[in-house]
Amino acid sequence: MKYTRVYSTSDGESHFEDLELAFSPADFAPPAPPIDTTEFSKAGQFGYLRFRPGWFGDWHPAKRQVMLILSGKFEVAASDGESRIFNPGEIAILEDTEGKGHRTRIAGDDDGIVAVVQLE
Repeated sequence: MKYTRVYSTSDGESHFEDLELAFSPADFAPPAPPIDTTEFSKAGQFGYLRFRPGWFGDWHPAKRQVMLILSGKFEVAASDGESRIFNPGEIAILEDTEGKGHRTRIAGDDDGIVAVVQLE
């Protein structure tokens, strides 16, 4: 499964990186049979966010977090000039915690709803 990482470099610019989740078999819930899992990260908080149509957030750095897009379309611009649309079912990991950050807007007429896991 693919996901997108938004990160910042030492010059303060933000960028996109396409990555693939790495699964390995594990005894996750014995006595159930093994399943494939990824490496786990420590999480600090979990919640949901709703963005109304027309919402726009100008340049801002992020908290280190995973965003699971549940509904709506999010247009995100990195400071390197690249822009992407995130749709329901897609995952973004925000790690542009320093520098200029990114811009976000709701693209379309539907509420944008995300599940957010803030990482430690």
